[in-house]
Amino acid sequence: MTTAQRVHPIGVRLLPVAGCALVVVLLGVGVAAGWAPQLRLDATVSQALYTGDDRPRWVSVLLEVLTAPGLSVTRFLVFLPVVVLLLRARRWATAVWVTVSVVGVGVATSAIKELVGRVRPDFAEGGAQYGSLSFPSGHSSGIACLVTTALVLAWPNLSRTARRWWTLTGVVVVAVVGTTRMLLGVHYLTDVLAGWAFGVGWTLLVVAVVEGVRWRRA
Repeated sequence: MTTAQRVHPIGVRLLPVAGCALVVVLLGVGVAAGWAPQLRLDATVSQALYTGDDRPRWVSVLLEVLTAPGLSVTRFLVFLPVVVLLLRARRWATAVWVTVSVVGVGVATSAIKELVGRVRPDFAEGGAQYGSLSFPSGHSSGIACLVTTALVLAWPNLSRTARRWWTLTGVVVVAVVGTTRMLLGVHYLTDVLAGWAFGVGWTLLVVAVVEGVRWRRA
């Protein structure tokens, strides 16, 4: 057992995972049970942020570009060369958890969508009218997974200052992608929040199970 493992046993390292899971469960139960305050908040935020069906073409293009980092194909393109390098370096466990993390988050998110069964936001003027389900946001969970995976990989090689700046950058990217989902009118606020929580929690769970995270003292 390493010093880091003695200081941070597995139970402690899974606390962030439990916190993220609690957020997803509470929001999911609220949606499934039709909890009025949550649904009213979702409706209010959706109406306030939706840019409308008659938005200028350049706004639509900009939003699609900003939301693209949450796509599955983006995660695959970013991490495929990373996995190849890890395999060439014989870092088998790291290659496994990176692969499971970036591929599995989409599958797991889809499973939760089917379980909760929430339909997309509905707008009087039409809206996006996507046929897929809404809770949680796949783009939000995807970008949260991408950023968390990248930070976990890079963390041991970053200085304390670099850790702060890269974490801040990651938070901004995650926030931008989640916000675009509401601006496009394809997700509610709680869809996005649950997606963020699930993406982070899923990644940390996979790391802890496959390899473990060697946490350091602050």
